[in-house]
Amino acid sequence: MKDIKAILAKAIDQKASDVHINVGMPPVLRKNTELITLDGHNISAKDAEEMVLSMVGPERLGKLNENRDLDFSTSVEGGHRFRVNAHYQRDTIAIALRVIPSEVPQLAQLNLPAIVGELPYLPRGLVLVTGHTGSGKSTTLAAMIGLINSTVKKRIITIEDPVEYAMVNDKSMIEQREIGSDCPNFSSGLRHALRQDPDILMVGEMRDLETTGATITAAETGHLVFSTLHTINAPQTIERIIDIYPAGQQDQIRTMLANTLQAVISQTLFKRVDKPGMVPCAEILLCTSAVRNCIRENRIYEIPNIIETSRKLGMQNLDYAIVDMYNKGFIDREEAITRSGNPMKMDKTLSAPDTHQPVACKAGVG
Repeated sequence: MKDIKAILAKAIDQKASDVHINVGMPPVLRKNTELITLDGHNISAKDAEEMVLSMVGPERLGKLNENRDLDFSTSVEGGHRFRVNAHYQRDTIAIALRVIPSEVPQLAQLNLPAIVGELPYLPRGLVLVTGHTGSGKSTTLAAMIGLINSTVKKRIITIEDPVEYAMVNDKSMIEQREIGSDCPNFSSGLRHALRQDPDILMVGEMRDLETTGATITAAETGHLVFSTLHTINAPQTIERIIDIYPAGQQDQIRTMLANTLQAVISQTLFKRVDKPGMVPCAEILLCTSAVRNCIRENRIYEIPNIIETSRKLGMQNLDYAIVDMYNKGFIDREEAITRSGNPMKMDKTLSAPDTHQPVACKAGVG
């Protein structure tokens, strides 16, 4: 199978999450975390180049050959979209494609804590969704934007690399700008978006100092801003933002972040055991006055304890979420233990004879 459209149609039919094209082997799908090799001939270097050419045309193929990496999106019949990265490995083109569902997901269907449904209605500030690559960050962001779109009248501008979920205007007015075609980079797109009368901004990723500074400034000026980081928990997220700045500016950014940050949702996806699919376990940090003081005074190490003791406000750590999903019958005991922040304590918690509610399982060194 060497026709990219046929390969992508197969991915949709198999309900795969990713497609991988490498020279010297058949196409590979990822389905529920497992890799599945498709039947067919090995992909040649010419096959891989023609696949990219059919998706982007000769001009952007030239950019791939020059820069050795290219991000873009593509679609097939039926409206199914894919986020694509074409790159070089061992001097041949390789392609990684992520399947984007054709419909914006409903936030209520994602099995996230109820407090997440309140965050889209904040008047201002910065909301971050974090996690490893493939942890569902884009899906959660799209669901939050979709909730706003379906319930209130707002002007929303997204800056994405590339545009993933194609939004349709409902109650809100949405503009989606793609890096490379609609604007040159995140920082430029964000800087100009502030002059375009937005109520809400969504920045695909805070990937460098300039973008991070522009994102925080947008939140400081009274906008509600959503973005992502590749961090695994709330304290690491805050430290990553501060550490990206030179030492002489870190006190200033602590103050800015303490004033603007509203919430951090740190997601980890688990394979479901009750039915095919994945389910997120999420750490939730809400920026109370105690959290803001910790950020301002560089006492980030105290934040895990605040999360642990603030469950009535809607906060929770990852292990609490894991116990909850295990008790609901969604995830496997072994995976719950091995991916916990404290496996020994998680093992004891899940061995409790009568556990109908999540039991506190504080993350840390076991």
